[in-house]
Amino acid sequence: MPIKVLFREGQELRMRVVGEGHTSLQMLRERLNNHDKIEYANYFPGHPDLDDPEFYIRTKGKADPAKVVNDLVASIAAEFSGATL
Repeated sequence: MPIKVLFREGQELRMRVVGEGHTSLQMLRERLNNHDKIEYANYFPGHPDLDDPEFYIRTKGKADPAKVVNDLVASIAAEFSGATL
């Protein structure tokens, strides 16, 4: 999942997520909003044929939004690493 950081300042992070659909973005949004260090997280899909979705994240206190996202994505990946068919 390639990510391009569009804006990063203080407790705010805006990033473009390349090539992802609603399924993975909805899971990430839900997990972020349930995280105790996140004040607000949402994604904006844009035009389905022209735009990659953008994510906006704002943390509470002095939490680094990039670190929170990285930690959360790592925990989601660990959950799925044990999946077998």
